[in-house]
Amino acid sequence: MGLDPQLLGKGEVVVLHLRTHVKALIVPVLLLLVIAVLSGFAFAIPLVAGWDWLRWVMIVIALVALVLWVVVPFLKWLTSTYTFTNRRIITRRGILVKTGHDMPLSRINNVAYQRGPIDQLLGCGTLVLTTAADQPVTLNDIPDVERVHVVMTELLFGGDDPIKNPQARDD
Repeated sequence: MGLDPQLLGKGEVVVLHLRTHVKALIVPVLLLLVIAVLSGFAFAIPLVAGWDWLRWVMIVIALVALVLWVVVPFLKWLTSTYTFTNRRIITRRGILVKTGHDMPLSRINNVAYQRGPIDQLLGCGTLVLTTAADQPVTLNDIPDVERVHVVMTELLFGGDDPIKNPQARDD
């Protein structure tokens, strides 16, 4: 699901369209497994006659936990995107209430990235954009942050156009 072309200005081209790194789904997947195992054990326990309502309580608890700890984080990940164009950076997030932020590339003075040990292992990081007027803008859990950093640097500070000639940079 990319950015709607109607939301782009005349001559504006999408360079990168990303979601946050899939590491955001590690905990929800683990919780899904825990909920499934605990539900299986709970339903395997024989109940005394007259305690059938307890199974319904366990079903409700499992469904609430599933929605809150698995479905909602997945939908947040699915609906959170970063789009880099040749003119701006567009962030969109939200399930029911959508929020967005556009930052013109002309406002950005510096681009840096940070990668902790786990980020290095998983191939992601944080992109830090410094502007003249505001506090630094941080985009967390960017997949392949080093490549994104290079593309952003090329967009901001010249060099070959990464859209017309993506192979022009030295690797």
